[in-house]
Amino acid sequence: MKGERVLIDTSVWIDYFKDKKNPAAERVDNILTYCDVYVPKIIIAELIQGAKSEKEISVIEEFIEAFNIIDQSEDTWLKAGKLSYSTKKKGMSVNLTDCYISMIAAENNCKIFTLDKHFKDIKKFLKIELI
Repeated sequence: MKGERVLIDTSVWIDYFKDKKNPAAERVDNILTYCDVYVPKIIIAELIQGAKSEKEISVIEEFIEAFNIIDQSEDTWLKAGKLSYSTKKKGMSVNLTDCYISMIAAENNCKIFTLDKHFKDIKKFLKIELI
């Protein structure tokens, strides 16, 4: 676990901020202690979108300064679109944002910690490791 790169998905951060005593929150605390946490800009945007006040936005802005912020490569969106197309062709309903997050995790050699079940479907099409 030491030095591993972990991308923590929006679903986990939401649970973490809601209740720091749930099992996912305990796992986040371990990851924060022992791993390198990477956050794509789209997750920051999702967290801000779901904020309920200016104060929550300020907390999110401070929170992001503590992590490695990652951005897409030149063709990340293209690859995410193709991944989404592939899942739909097989009858799976996976949104483009989750495909993008998976792709950016793969590009940055990050494991993904998520509560979203769509990532298990994505794993059938893209070599990603889930926590």
